[in-house]
This record gives sequence, structure tokens and C-alpha cells, in this order.
Amino acid sequence: MRVVVAAVGRPRDAALAAAIREYEGRATRYWPLEVHEVREEPARHSTPDIVRQREAARLAAKLPAGAQLVLCDLGGSTMTSEEFAQWLQRRREQATDVAFAIGGAFGLGEEVRARAAMRLALAPWTLPHELARLVLAEQLYRAGTILRGEPYHK
Repeated sequence: MRVVVAAVGRPRDAALAAAIREYEGRATRYWPLEVHEVREEPARHSTPDIVRQREAARLAAKLPAGAQLVLCDLGGSTMTSEEFAQWLQRRREQATDVAFAIGGAFGLGEEVRARAAMRLALAPWTLPHELARLVLAEQLYRAGTILRGEPYHK
């Protein structure tokens, strides 16, 4: 099993980028993690539909064939940290690759949405994609500590 995170854009803020790297690094102690960043589509002379379509094509190229695709999406289902850890453990036991897709400012395009097995809400609020990536990385790390019974999760 491997975990892939495919995200639109790079974090612009240096402190936020450092926090993302920190938690993604911590998560690699528990999961074989691959992170792919794709370029944001300039929106100045485009419509939101065109931006979503072009970013979706870039994301789709980074998603492994056969992986269970999870969209990080406000309208998705929610899980507690413990439920998320158990869900990941079941994927590990089934040797199923998991890919998480994080869209850009206008969300995820249809090319990626059509492939999704699941939609997961990371919070009840709309998050900038950089914060969504940080939340996901932290929860991947937390899930690993839960499954190993380590003290991080309280």
C-alpha cells in the first residue's frame, strides 16, 4: 500500500510550507507517502470551469492507476481521527493504494471527480488548498500514531 497526495499549487507562505513538510515527513514514518504538486492554472483570463478542467488534467496525470481516489471536498463525508486511522488500516490490509486529491481555488474538475471512490471533508469550513494539505498531512501522521498506540494522539 502506498499513499499519494496530489495537490494543486505550492504553499506560498514559507512557514506554512515548512509545517506541511514537517507533517508529511512525520507521516512517512507510518505510510509510504508520495506527494505530487501540480501547477495552478492562471485564472486571470479564464473561467472557473476552464481552470478546474486544466488543473484536473494535471492532477489526473499524477494519480496512480488502480488507487482508491479520495477527493478532499467540503461536501464529503467526515471521520474522526480514529475512524480515519481504521479506514487507512483496512486499505493497508487489502494492499490498496490510496490517492488523495486536493483541488485549487475553484475546486476539483470533473476528470478527477469522475474517478473518485470517496469524498472526504477535512473540516466543516472551506479551507485554502495549502491548509487542506496541512490538515491531511497531520491526520495521516496522527493515524499512524493511533494505529501504533503512540502517545501523540490524546
